[in-house]
Amino acid sequence: MIRVGVDVGGTFTDIVLEKTANGGGQSIYVHKVSSTPEDQSIGVVKGVLEICAIAGIAPGDVDMVFHGTTVATNMVIERKGAEVGMITTRGFRDILHMARHKRPHNFSLQYDVPWQSKPLVRRRNRIVVDERIMPPTGDVAVPLDEAQVRAAAELFRKRGIGAVIVCFLFSFLNDSHEKRAKAIVEEVLPDAYICCSSEVVNVIREYERFSTAGMNAYIGPKTALYLRRLEDRLRENGVNALVRIMQSNGGISTVENSSARPVGLLLSGPAGGVIGGRWTGRACDTGNVITIDIGGTSADISVIQNGELRIKNPRDTEVASLPVLVPMIDIDAIGAGGGSIAYIDPGGAFRVGPRSAGADPGPACYGKGGFEPTVTDAQVVLGRLDPEHFLGGDLKIEPALAFKAVEEHVARPLGLGVREAALGILRVINNNMALAINANSVAKGIDPRNFTLMGFGGAGPLHAAALAEIISARDVIAPLHPGITAAMGLLLTELQYEFTRSVLMVADTAGEAEFAELNRQVAELKALAGAQLEADGIPPERRRYTAVAECRYVGQGFELRAAMPQEEISAENVGQVIRTFYDAHRKVYGHAFDDQHVEIITVRVIGTAEVETLKLPDLAKGGRENPAEARLYVRDTVFDDGQAVATPRYDRGRLLADDCVTGPALIVQHNSTTLVPPKYRATVLGHGDIRLTRQS
Repeated sequence: MIRVGVDVGGTFTDIVLEKTANGGGQSIYVHKVSSTPEDQSIGVVKGVLEICAIAGIAPGDVDMVFHGTTVATNMVIERKGAEVGMITTRGFRDILHMARHKRPHNFSLQYDVPWQSKPLVRRRNRIVVDERIMPPTGDVAVPLDEAQVRAAAELFRKRGIGAVIVCFLFSFLNDSHEKRAKAIVEEVLPDAYICCSSEVVNVIREYERFSTAGMNAYIGPKTALYLRRLEDRLRENGVNALVRIMQSNGGISTVENSSARPVGLLLSGPAGGVIGGRWTGRACDTGNVITIDIGGTSADISVIQNGELRIKNPRDTEVASLPVLVPMIDIDAIGAGGGSIAYIDPGGAFRVGPRSAGADPGPACYGKGGFEPTVTDAQVVLGRLDPEHFLGGDLKIEPALAFKAVEEHVARPLGLGVREAALGILRVINNNMALAINANSVAKGIDPRNFTLMGFGGAGPLHAAALAEIISARDVIAPLHPGITAAMGLLLTELQYEFTRSVLMVADTAGEAEFAELNRQVAELKALAGAQLEADGIPPERRRYTAVAECRYVGQGFELRAAMPQEEISAENVGQVIRTFYDAHRKVYGHAFDDQHVEIITVRVIGTAEVETLKLPDLAKGGRENPAEARLYVRDTVFDDGQAVATPRYDRGRLLADDCVTGPALIVQHNSTTLVPPKYRATVLGHGDIRLTRQS
């Protein structure tokens, strides 16, 4: 079995290849290539072909390709999606404009309201028709006017609209009108991308449901085109492997399912890093981990507590300030990475990011036409990145260009020396990242003093020690392959599908009829999940199903997840669900009202299938102090105190288990560099991961 994981970032595309021999032995190969923002599939295929050559295999020998992509996310952030048409219930044309009547900043008159200034569906393309489904039973009060639906579709055809959503009120109770309207639109627009809100997310809250459907159609045509192009390009180059796509919930899915519901890909890229971080934490006997994935463009932050991933509360699942009711790993992303540009703003303030030099032209030191100073340029000026070992020498960098960029754009305008300016760039970007880490940890009841900070991505191990100092983390881990951790996470991810249904039932006062209906809904959702896994060729014995009840107190605004028992729900065991909800509420909000009624709003069934996991070999035992066999050379490096110190470089590939390196030191490898500051000690763990601890 040969599997390849490919993670596309804003600057680099990371690739890992795992080859399992018949006897069970595994070989791991890693590689990096520059990303190709104009068409990510070009860089993906280039990387796959090159890593096959490195591993000494033919492209046709690859069995599976796992892919994490930022195509959908970038489309939303840059507002480069499709023009979408919408057919909705008469009287509800402006739901997407009004939203929840909330402003992100109540007292700011200038604040841009994104769902109004940059709507997913322009008002002229929101067409109303006569129809009405009534709660609580889903009875038809007003039949669907099919002539009006057909007229709306004809209007969309004249306007050249290639993506259409059908969003009717209370369709989660009865989707017959939406399905019929979709069929009519398909007759008129056979080549259009068409979806119903009940197909995308079949739950209550019309604004969030309409917005999610709009997002699905907005990114749908281009995402589907990208995934088809990727498959075609792989086939053209002899790679006939199955392709699986990373989902925002930490699972993987097929190209077909991802094309139909691309809204599930919005955190596809960062999710692989969190999965890889959890796996690395387990290998290091560390269940409490704060992960920060620092690439060329962004830093993605998440918290793993007791070895468990955190899933966002539905009220927080949004992208570019637009609600998206799909499950997402709790990840915060900020514009902070190696390519983040340092500049003086019009008001004279010194800033770093979120604007990035990206892959093209990249930092000034790349010599590809970039002239503005970046975080990477600051690292080069301070001697923390050596030209000989940047990407193992595969990417040539020019320190003189980095020095010139920092001097002209930061040092001279601020009256600083170049060294001081470079240190200032790092202080600003590190504090930006530390604030984001605290927002994802301290603000949510997590004490970083009890957690390990795991820095990965190409730039993660360069910043990790400084970040750990700022947030008072317990220690630091630099994974075995920091720059490839997100790609490795793709090979650790389960095949996973989620199906939801709104039920609206007060759990502690429900009767037999209500329990019977709930169990019927759960059984239907399990059948849907089973059918999807069957289509993927997963045998029944490898399928697993988890049922979750999304609960709230009666009258509360949003829900929390509560696990459901394996057996059918009844008056005898519903108390388990209620108690689990109380525990979740206490954990999230700090309190719970154990005497209040609990309402089940939505049931969710998660169908999964295990995949083979990576098994890294144990390193040979070393136990050496500052091993001379791994030392490369000594060169001056500037640390945070501003002093240049003669600093040895160590080849990470020559370090053995239990070897220790005392700072100051740099540990270099192909895809990253680990900075060991003075007063720090780096210890190599059993599989090659490195733990950094501060010495008293």
